[in-house]
Amino acid sequence: MYKVLLLNGSPKSNGCTARALREMIKAFEEQGIETELIHIGNKDIRGCISCNSCAEKGKCVFDDFVNEIAPKFEKADGLVIGSPVYYGSPNGTLLSFLDRLFYSTPFHKNMKVGASVVSCRRGGNTASFDVLNKYFTISSMPVASSTYWNQVHGFTAEDVEKDLEGLQTMRNLAANMSFLIKSIALGAEKYGIPQSERGSFTSFPDGK
Repeated sequence: MYKVLLLNGSPKSNGCTARALREMIKAFEEQGIETELIHIGNKDIRGCISCNSCAEKGKCVFDDFVNEIAPKFEKADGLVIGSPVYYGSPNGTLLSFLDRLFYSTPFHKNMKVGASVVSCRRGGNTASFDVLNKYFTISSMPVASSTYWNQVHGFTAEDVEKDLEGLQTMRNLAANMSFLIKSIALGAEKYGIPQSERGSFTSFPDGK
């Protein structure tokens, strides 16, 4: 069975972001996709210190929630990242988690399907949406889209209930993501997964 991890980057387990993700979970289940919702935003997670110990250890030097979730990410066919908007950007705790998760994990992420979801009262949604999508696009992960940008509006979960278009966007996003996951699996079976070149690394070490 195909599986999608959903990360709730909000400190609140039942807030606006969680409401959006739950709408996706219902749609995933209708498509026969297994899901696991993981609460990230309430954890004490420090940022990356660029020590590069993970290159030797195969995991982050800080043995916390990041290393706990890494094996789940490796086995998953898709990843949904949900966050509230704080000062026009995703939650800082979530960003620290993602920096370390994506950088420290040695397994290939290419062709895992990614999707980001943001919740806000009014503004900052598309800026936050852009930040989260960059984790996918640097990792050869196809990005799932919907019938509008993946966002819901509201100050409380009850407000989000009134955002009918936002909830519709979540359902369509889950349906599209499910289709992509299944289609990629069929393509991989017939053609194989594309192999990425890794030889070139632009750093201009000669200083010219």
